Order: sequence, then C-alpha cells, then structure tokens
Amino acid sequence: MAGRGRIRAADIALVRERSKIDEVVGEHLQLKRAGGGSLKGLCPFHDEKTPSFQVTPSRNLFHCFGCGVGGDVISFVQQIDHLSFTEAVELLAGRANIELKYEDDGGRPTAGPDRASVGQRARLVAANTAAAAFYAEQLGTPEAAPARQFLADRAFDRQAALDFGCGYAPGGWDGLTRHLRAKGFTQAELVTAGLAKESSRGTLIDRFHRRLVWPIRDITGDVIGFGARKLMDDDPGPKYLNTPETPLYKKSSVLYGIDRAKRDIARRHQAVVVEGYTDVMACHLAGVTTAVASCGTAFGAEHIGVLRRLLMDQDEFRGEVVYTFDGDAAGQAAAMKTFAEDQRFVGQTFVAVESEGRDPCELRQEQGDAAVRDLVARRTPLIAFVLRTTLAGYDLDTVEGRVAALEKTAPLVAGIKDHALRPAYARELAGMIGNTDEAEVLERVRRLTGDGGGASSRGRPRAPKRTPDDAAVAVEREAVKAALQAPEYAGPAFDAVPPAAYTDPDYAAVAAAVAGAGGAGGVTVTGPAWLDQVAAHCERESARALLTALAVEPMRSVTGECDPSYVNAILARLQEMATVRQVAALKGRLQRMNPVEQAEEYTKVFGQLVALEQQARSLRERAMGGIAS
Repeated sequence: MAGRGRIRAADIALVRERSKIDEVVGEHLQLKRAGGGSLKGLCPFHDEKTPSFQVTPSRNLFHCFGCGVGGDVISFVQQIDHLSFTEAVELLAGRANIELKYEDDGGRPTAGPDRASVGQRARLVAANTAAAAFYAEQLGTPEAAPARQFLADRAFDRQAALDFGCGYAPGGWDGLTRHLRAKGFTQAELVTAGLAKESSRGTLIDRFHRRLVWPIRDITGDVIGFGARKLMDDDPGPKYLNTPETPLYKKSSVLYGIDRAKRDIARRHQAVVVEGYTDVMACHLAGVTTAVASCGTAFGAEHIGVLRRLLMDQDEFRGEVVYTFDGDAAGQAAAMKTFAEDQRFVGQTFVAVESEGRDPCELRQEQGDAAVRDLVARRTPLIAFVLRTTLAGYDLDTVEGRVAALEKTAPLVAGIKDHALRPAYARELAGMIGNTDEAEVLERVRRLTGDGGGASSRGRPRAPKRTPDDAAVAVEREAVKAALQAPEYAGPAFDAVPPAAYTDPDYAAVAAAVAGAGGAGGVTVTGPAWLDQVAAHCERESARALLTALAVEPMRSVTGECDPSYVNAILARLQEMATVRQVAALKGRLQRMNPVEQAEEYTKVFGQLVALEQQARSLRERAMGGIAS
C-alpha cells in the first residue's frame, strides 16, 4: 500500500459495523450461547479441551481466556488468515460488498491499490478461483472424455460434476498459464499459488496435465488448491497429485469438503472422515453430508483440531467422529494409527468398514445411496475394532497366545481417555481373548494406569493401589466415607446411586452393605453402631477390612470435616458419573441401531440421551466448587 494511499477511517468503521463477528468466527468454529449475550467455543489459536474462546456480538469483540488473544472482527481475520490489517479490511469489505475509498496522509482522495499491491492472499485466491473456472470449462471438451467417463463409471452425473466443481487439466504445457496470464496474473503469483512451475528450460508450465481435477476449498469456501487424478496409462506421475504447500494450501490442516460439511457437522454433532475425493462426493450425494477427507497426507492432529472446533468437543458427549477405512491390511494399519491420534478427541470415535472392503464410492456405485448411509449407521467403536484387529494376530487357542495377546492389548485399554469406559472394555477384552479371568484383565489395566499394587510382605495379593489421579475412584471413596461418617448428610442422594454404578469393587460392596443396612437415608443409629450394621451386610472381605479406615479417614474438604456443602458436592459428582455411564450405554445402543430403518426408536433413544446429558450438566454444576483439588 506504500505510496498508494490508505483506507479511509470511515470505510474501516463501516466494515466493522457490517461484518458480524459471530458470523465470521462461526465459519471457523462452533459457537454456543454462554449467557449475558456472549458466545463461546474452542479457541482456534491454541489447543484446548474446555471452551475459553468468547465472542460478544454486541461489542463486536472476541477474547480467549486461555491464551489471551483478543480483538475485533478485523484482528480475528488478520490472525486466522495471517493477513495484514489492510488485507483483512479488504477481505471483509469484499464479503460485505463495500467499495473502499483510499486517501493520502493529508486526507485527500487517492487511487486505490494497483494489482501488484493488493494483498497476496486475495490475489492467490483469485488465481485459484479463475483456475477452477478454467478447469470446469475444459471438462466439456472432447479431450476430457476420459475424465467424464471416469466420473460416469463411478455413478457421478454431469450435475454432480458441476456441484463439486470437477474439472479437467488439458494436455499441452501451458494452457492454464496462458489463460491466467491473460487475466493479469503474474508468473510469480502462479508459481506461488502452485498452479504453475518452471520447466528445465526456465519457462513456465502448468502443474497439472491431462488429469481430472477437484477444487479444494478452505472452511470459508475460498478455492485454495487442487487435487488431480491420473487418467492416462502413459502419465508418469503419481495416481493423485495435489497442490504443493503454498501460503494458502497447508496439507496438514486442509480437509476436502469442509466448506460443504461444516454446518451439518456442527448441527448433527457428527463428522465422517473418508479417504478420497470420490468418497466425499459419494457420501454427500447419498445424504451423509458430514463427510470430509484429508488432501495429500494422512489424517493428523491439525485435521483433528479443525473438527474439534466444529464439534465443540468437550468432556461431555457432543458428537462422534466416524472413520471409514478400506477392509484391507492398509486400512487396518490406518485404523491402528488413528487410534493413537484419536486420544486427542474427547468425543466418541467410531470405525465404519464395509464387509467386502469397498469404500463409500464403490459401495454407492454398486448398491446405491442407502448402502452408504447404512455403512455409517453400522459404525463400530474404534477401540473395539482395534482390539479385534490386534487379537487376530494371536493364536487364542493356546495359553501362550492368550498371554501374549493380553500383554499387547491391555495397554490399549489402559490408554482409553474415558476412565468410565476402561472397566467395561477390560471385561470385553477378557471375553474376546477367552479363558481369561475378568479380574486379571482389570488388574492388569489398573497397574498400567498407575492404580496397580503388587504383593504384600507376606506374599499375599494386595488390593490395587488407588491414586488421586483416578477421579472416579477418588469420588467413590469420598462418597462411601460420607455415608459411613455422616449418613444424615449423605441420605437419599447416596442411596440413589446403585452399587453397580461404582467402578471400584470394594466401594461397590460398601455401597451395597449400606443399602442392606437400610440405606443412608433410613439410618436410625450412628457411630460404631452404624458401622457394625454396615459390616454385618458387607459380603466382600476386602471391603469389610476397609470400613474402619473409611469411617475415620478425614474428608478431602477444605476443613477435612464432613460438612453438608462438601457432601452435597461429592454426591452430585457421584450421581453425575453414574449418569455419564448411562449416557455411554445409550451411545452404545445408538451406534448399534440403524437410524434409517429404526427411525422412531432411534429418535426416542436420542431424546433420552439428550435428557441424560442435561442431567449430567446439572449435576456437574452442583458439584462445582465443592470438591477440593
């Protein structure tokens, strides 16, 4: 902009006024109401699990209480798109159809920026957009017959090609280059955009030749690059060729189809991750409008970050991510790799693998749209798929094979991020292996998570060592302590949680004994007499051995005493954890249902799930602030 004037202050103010910050930010992450007229979401500038990014539309401001970044709508665009102030204003002005006027340092009107001084991003987007139009037009030429046939063979008609902007890169060396140069783009801009490259002779040539191409758009809908599929046998290049790394195109974070899928991902709380461009097309045409794919690289951490912000992924149920993999060895290997990355997600994660190894495109081509929808509906939890895949490599008919299989798979269960799911999958693992004691698997998992014990000095097995890191066990211990030390405070709230909801068998046995003694809400005696009554109903020896310790151990409240507010908070947390497990059970039931064929029942169960999630949130609010760290 040097020497060419600056944007008038009045125009900048108009851009701010007409650019609604919640709409601009909402293109990059899901926003939820936070009270007081504010909205909140997961910060796009740093990795976080709990939303601390707040937007105040009435003031047109945003601020992240996690990393401290904040400002107005212009500064948000500057930071999210890595633009200068002028470039951000120009971008927003274009969106709002505002014609900017420029002035010199004295306030006198001056010419706007010339072509060379316009922001780089705007120029590169314009070049890519023009290239997409050129390629789309070329798809109708006689030369592009193989590209049209490729699409037709995969059940994509002309309208589908138009909807997804499919195109054809013609033969010859510089068809696109000459076309874009005639439109005023410089050689440097075409190289920087990844649309052209220098030949060995130093001349500029097109990057793509004789290939079917798909325009790749960012989350806002701007064309930032292309994916190109090989069509000719004499083409020496790879099967798929993508735009190289450019100021616009970062393959580690680009997701094909994200511009189409983002709203339904946020609305349906689901993202379906497929492996290619045709799979995305097939899914969207079949009605699975939450499908996306990585471009030229494996699905990784930055892609996960993009989806998390759209899913508003938190410590409570917000949605699910469904990965589709080919049924071959490569697909299984991809699932195993994904499991490691998946631990970054808090939302539930599933795998959809077609029994005969067909991808969504092939499935739609052979069996129609309903088959694609059914594939996603029949998804399997990723951890279950990983366990089965791993166990397939062992001979479970032999003792040696079962031992080796347990050694390999127990760490996978121990690595599950949701503590409440570990015991259930430990039991399921015991069943998968066969002839294996559930208690042995549970003990192995506890040891791997830091909750294991060892042997006593006399050689007798000891109860598993419990650490404060296991939040569920810590809360359960505090709850049974409250029931023993102050049943008048614990009362019906303690009795409302059934023993089966406890994850620790000793504490479950104590809870059952309290119920057998008449319940905390029905106690008629106190002190040692109450303890004796509980002991008389405690059938588990190791639990009986704990009763005295639980009855005298200080509470973890600030004072160490059993005050009513602390007990109320603990029992709210206990009830919340039980509710979360009910949520997990309903989610498992939902994933086993076909939402198309069982629509009425699916809707009913989903309604129950929403109600339980609300109950869990209410209980969490009750527990807030009452439990000492």
